[in-house]
Amino acid sequence: MKKFSTPELAIVITGPTGGGKANLASQMAQQLELPVQVMDSMKVYRGMDIGSAKPLPGSRQGNPFQLIDLVDPWQEFTVFDWLEALSDSVSGASSWLISGGTSFYLHALREGIFSGPGADPVIRQRLAAEIEQGGLDRLHQRLGEVDTEAAESIHPHDRKRIIRALEVYEISQEPISVWHRRRVPILDPDRTLLLGVCRSREQIHQRIESRVVSMFETGWIEEVKSLLAAHDPPWGRTAGQSIGYQLIADALEEQRDPRQEIEKIQAQTRATARSQLVWGRKLPIEWFTPQEQPQAMLRVTGAIESMKRGDPLEPDRLRLARRDEL
Repeated sequence: MKKFSTPELAIVITGPTGGGKANLASQMAQQLELPVQVMDSMKVYRGMDIGSAKPLPGSRQGNPFQLIDLVDPWQEFTVFDWLEALSDSVSGASSWLISGGTSFYLHALREGIFSGPGADPVIRQRLAAEIEQGGLDRLHQRLGEVDTEAAESIHPHDRKRIIRALEVYEISQEPISVWHRRRVPILDPDRTLLLGVCRSREQIHQRIESRVVSMFETGWIEEVKSLLAAHDPPWGRTAGQSIGYQLIADALEEQRDPRQEIEKIQAQTRATARSQLVWGRKLPIEWFTPQEQPQAMLRVTGAIESMKRGDPLEPDRLRLARRDEL
């Protein structure tokens, strides 16, 4: 993976779907004259426009939104690929403006990315067979013998992570906890400003419900039909996780009206927003209401001036405390 030059200031607008991140990012992009680096694992797929709530075509690829429409839906796209694309997009820029709600992309920026050995199907199959024969407790005990730190942090019933930790040790003869300590964060926490749009849960749910209905009204079904006609399969494993697409495709295959899936899609989207809120409460996000965009802009310009003077960023503790209201 390409190496990054840490920006003088990273402005990251994040939070739950339906909160209004894109609108705040667009306003900041205009005033700061910076493109928005979109941090969304579904907006990278060409043709998946309506269901992923992409900005309108005229706003994409630097006007002001970048990192959209990078690959076809049937192509796999990983966090490594996104970081490569981000590296190219921000090359030479002293400040970055990032907006999106994909948590593992932000985690990679803040914590660094795991660079240990890849998967070995043979080892995984053998370990899975051992679980069937002797139980998961035995493997967790074995993990404790080779990597006490990992065993203490991984729940004894977490099959996937136990197998992965033992797999890494077998391949490299080094504990996975050692590999994790080698991670190098891309963003400096002292030069990163995390912002969020603060709405009540009821408001977010209402916006989600209206958005899903609007997606159907503006041609989501036709979009899915086009994807089905373009390639078989129409999307790969990762793109297929995008909410709604498979439900609509299944309804079309079964000759049902896809609009019957509206409530299910709304419920899945609300569940995603709840997960994002839980995740967001763990981060040092400063929350602004939709009416406080001018104050958010003042916060950013003040942070830029602090960076120029070489002063550390002081957190706005009142806005950090708003996470308790979410």
